[in-house]
Amino acid sequence: MKINWQAMAVGVALLAAPAAAQEVNADNGAGINLGETIIDGRSVGDEYVKETFGDWAHRCVTTAEGDDPCNGYQLLLDTDGNSVAEFSIIPLASGGEAAAGGTIITPLETLLTRQITLQIDSGAARRYPFTFCTRTGCVARVGFTAGDVEAMKRGAKATVTIVPAGAPDTPVPLNLSLSGFTAAYDALAAR
Repeated sequence: MKINWQAMAVGVALLAAPAAAQEVNADNGAGINLGETIIDGRSVGDEYVKETFGDWAHRCVTTAEGDDPCNGYQLLLDTDGNSVAEFSIIPLASGGEAAAGGTIITPLETLLTRQITLQIDSGAARRYPFTFCTRTGCVARVGFTAGDVEAMKRGAKATVTIVPAGAPDTPVPLNLSLSGFTAAYDALAAR
């Protein structure tokens, strides 16, 4: 059965920028617009790709302070080349069990009870639950141990598998390339 993700998904994008960065040109109550800060042609809250590393990108959000937060990002495609899901990762402060935090966003009408499965190369697969859904898609917030991060650095590819609600017997494997992952991750960790 061919799945039309384009019709099922409202769209797959990053969640909205932090609330503090979303509205900078509010009316001050006197009917005067205070304007918005423009940095390198971008408004505060705008997303942009800072640099790429193989199949990975540093996707950042413009802030007024100029210290833009970034994550490692990859758009996941189905076998027909359609945009299906997004995968992002950031290193976390040391000391906790999770060395990195990740977000996987899938289309609406993904079968939530089947969760998301991630397998790095031929290693053991791990299942992660969804955290919430918005009009943008369904989100799984996941943690990765130092061992998971090292496996991704050594690996060639990972497979993210989701299941559409309209076709529960047809899991959809999505290729997550690990080409450039080490450079992208290490550059984020160095920030």
